[in-house]
Amino acid sequence: GHYISVDTSYEGEKAVLSSPEMYSEEWSCIRLIYQIATTSETSPDPARLNLYLRREGESFDRLLWSAKEPSDSWLIASLDLMNSTKKYKIVLEGEMGQDKSASIAVFEIKITPGYCIECDFEENHLCGFVNRWNPNVNWFVGGGNIRNSQSVLPKDHTLNSELGHYMYVDSVYVKHFQEVAQLISPKTTAPMSGCLSFYYELKQESSIVFTVYLRDASGFYEEIWKTDSAQSADWALAEVDFNAPYPMEVIFEVAFNSAKGGYVALDDISFSPVYCSNQTGMRTPFNPAEAGCSFEEDLCNFYQDHKDGPGWSRVKVKRNVYRAGDHTTGFGYYLLANTKFTSQPGYIGRLYGPTLPGNLQFCLRFYYALYGFFKMSGTLAVYIFEENHVVQEKIWSVLDSPKGVWTQAEISFKKPMPCKVVFVSWCKSFWDCGLVALDDISLSLGSCQATDLLLPNPGECTFEKDECVFTKKKRGRGSWHRRRGPTPTSYTGPKGDHTTGVGYYMYIEASDMVYGQRAYLVSRSLSGTSGKQCLTFFYHMYGAGTGLLSVYLKKEGDDEEIPLWRRTGEQSISWLRGLIEYESDRNYQIIFEAIRGVSIRSDTAIDDILFQAGPCLEVEEIQFSSGYPDSLNEIEY
Repeated sequence: GHYISVDTSYEGEKAVLSSPEMYSEEWSCIRLIYQIATTSETSPDPARLNLYLRREGESFDRLLWSAKEPSDSWLIASLDLMNSTKKYKIVLEGEMGQDKSASIAVFEIKITPGYCIECDFEENHLCGFVNRWNPNVNWFVGGGNIRNSQSVLPKDHTLNSELGHYMYVDSVYVKHFQEVAQLISPKTTAPMSGCLSFYYELKQESSIVFTVYLRDASGFYEEIWKTDSAQSADWALAEVDFNAPYPMEVIFEVAFNSAKGGYVALDDISFSPVYCSNQTGMRTPFNPAEAGCSFEEDLCNFYQDHKDGPGWSRVKVKRNVYRAGDHTTGFGYYLLANTKFTSQPGYIGRLYGPTLPGNLQFCLRFYYALYGFFKMSGTLAVYIFEENHVVQEKIWSVLDSPKGVWTQAEISFKKPMPCKVVFVSWCKSFWDCGLVALDDISLSLGSCQATDLLLPNPGECTFEKDECVFTKKKRGRGSWHRRRGPTPTSYTGPKGDHTTGVGYYMYIEASDMVYGQRAYLVSRSLSGTSGKQCLTFFYHMYGAGTGLLSVYLKKEGDDEEIPLWRRTGEQSISWLRGLIEYESDRNYQIIFEAIRGVSIRSDTAIDDILFQAGPCLEVEEIQFSSGYPDSLNEIEY
């Protein structure tokens, strides 16, 4: 047969293979049979194969999958493609990296309707299901007129004939008590919940245990089904409710006790997005967004216990150059626990979150900032409160953090019973009390490490690893730099980045530039689309000598740049959010231009750039560009 491979004679370039325009209103599965081969042991910049989804009306391709592991045989990747009303293309990209000996090849790409987890075992790739090899008991393909075992079945379930195929596991070679054979499904790549069904046939002389598990990325097993009947002479249907909000594998496991155990056969695994039994009713899947809050409108689903007294207040700081504003926009609301207002020492302010369902893996993220404490450790802590126990378990507390910088915390947890998250701020003695600020609480399904492994949002740049789609254009001495921590000059520039408080941002170093000098940060060419686009970013303009920050749109073929947004002079000590709505039907570039102001106190910075399709959902509050508001330092409660 034939395969397609990357031509290695072009160094440093990417090979791109694009599908015709496709359209599928139902869920489908992409199966890719590929191989990355290399002779070198390890390479710092290995060859990679990437698969993107290019949706109509979006400026960015979405990375669905990426592989760099070399192998000496063909491998199969299965990717779920959620149903969508938009037309799309599949784009394969081969990157050779620095490895001279590498080669990338693709043997087959197949897009079929249905879920990747479904299989009738009629095709030789077995839908990406794999047997975990064991010296004595293994899952084999049966049927197809091959008489290869004592316990082979006369007919499969799919075709109901001896030509059809199924999977089976046999006890003939069992050597030890409780030997286990495992058949592992491809990993789910999109959130799904519903009914998983399969047919099985079980014949036993001595006890066989046939179990189905879910296994998440951290290796945690959850049993979802077990055989109850001793025997099934004919194909029996099993149905089980299945919930995979984050990537999981389904494992079919058979354990034998002796060589005369018998056999288990399996066929026709299928999935439906509706739960199996209507008795349970349609369980509404838990929406993690309900357990988050930015405090812009109210406390969302959070509440306080009034026995504690007024612990947390929702406050807003007008833009100023002394006190930082909130994390969400820089001029919105956040929560503040002012422990100085309380009379008794050992004062505690508790903030309770909504009830979370048990037996799910969660990742909690939030931002906090501390002011005025001598000893920081323990001034803010997070507890898990299980509803049927009175016990509260502490899962996080502040150790030390830069003063007055919004710092991100992230915690993974999983509890068997329903529970609540409780934020506790407290003050050990009256002499060491300060302010604890809290903002942008969010909860997602899956562990935090697993979400870090997820592929980055294509139109987002946090500058944590690199400059993403942007390049620094040098004209003269002015240039943007990537940096973490405070800038070298005092009384200007940010103390930390906006993404986590301890990450990277881009800024201009005014000490290296002269008055009026410009620095450009230019995006690569982005695909034009019909309809509005929304660009969000955070900017930091603090320092008495601050100059200008402007954003331009440059369409392909035009010489001139269209100004979209501008700010002049010192704006705030906080990171402020900028919003721009624009449209371009031709390919275009976005340009960030910073101009150095009158003094070295002119370090302008940007961070967390996000491109989104569709109009902006909010409007920007401040449209004026220069000078201060009169009441520069009032705090509103």
